Amino acid sequence: MTKLIIQIPCYNEEGTLAATLAELPRQLHDIDSIEWLVIDDGSKDRTVEVAKANGVDHIVRLPHNQGLAKAFMAGLEASLKAGADIIVNTDADNQYCADDIPKLITPIIYQQADIVVGARPIWKTKHFSLIKKLLQKLGSWVVRRASNTNIPDAPSGFRAFNREAALRFNVFNRYTYTLETIIQAGQKGMKIVSVPIRTNFVARPSRLVKSNASYVVRSLFTILRIFMLYRPLRFFLLLGSVPFSLGVMLGIRWLIFFFMGTERTRIPSLILTAILILIGFQLWMFGLVADLMAANRQLLEETQLRIRRQEMDVEERVKVSG
Repeated sequence: MTKLIIQIPCYNEEGTLAATLAELPRQLHDIDSIEWLVIDDGSKDRTVEVAKANGVDHIVRLPHNQGLAKAFMAGLEASLKAGADIIVNTDADNQYCADDIPKLITPIIYQQADIVVGARPIWKTKHFSLIKKLLQKLGSWVVRRASNTNIPDAPSGFRAFNREAALRFNVFNRYTYTLETIIQAGQKGMKIVSVPIRTNFVARPSRLVKSNASYVVRSLFTILRIFMLYRPLRFFLLLGSVPFSLGVMLGIRWLIFFFMGTERTRIPSLILTAILILIGFQLWMFGLVADLMAANRQLLEETQLRIRRQEMDVEERVKVSG
């Protein structure tokens, strides 16, 4: 018996949630049961009341607003405990076309993928600004490089997971989960594919994008932090290569003048050379230490995965016996 749970992270979504739920399916081919789950991320409006009135099966309430990433992870945990075999994540603003949910879950049903990400027609989406479109492309390119995957729309929140993939996720970023989960999937050897999807017009502004300037800054910091977290050795090698190369070039310049027999000692250049080379070498050492810490993190994640599996097995036995 295959159970699909469609989860929707919400923060003050009373105006759009009903329309989003009205589009969600209750029956699909190859799916035995479909349930809806809403994560209330500390909403101050009637989001929960709207969810209940529209037949939502599960409601997870966070005590205060903790951000999209926390709400997403809370939804995954609740969906797993509810016995989900497949989890679909969508937005409460009805941005994504619910009729494309079969596209998302088909590769999972036929065991062709662990994760499926819906690729939006970014350049054809009229309510996206040019800056946002360019940042979407930049973020997707960085994620592809860091994860060794081929996902054209990494920031897309319209995605599906099988049970095993959902068990293995750990999101450290509070701002958003989209980029980090793809990088984790690539590093952990999960099979991830992309399918084209349609989008609906969204009247209200994004909850994540307060302004183009804030979106640029937060996106860049998110990408940088993810790259540092999951590719620490490469990041610090590249970072350390800049001062080290400058120091070597200054050193060569100093040696040229020295062997030419110039009267000036150029001591400041020699000191700067030593400082730059030392900074570059130290950054490389930071990279080695960070890489060792990343290996320890992977071991802890494997331990956490075993604990999660045991907890889920115990809960399933309790349900069966009850």
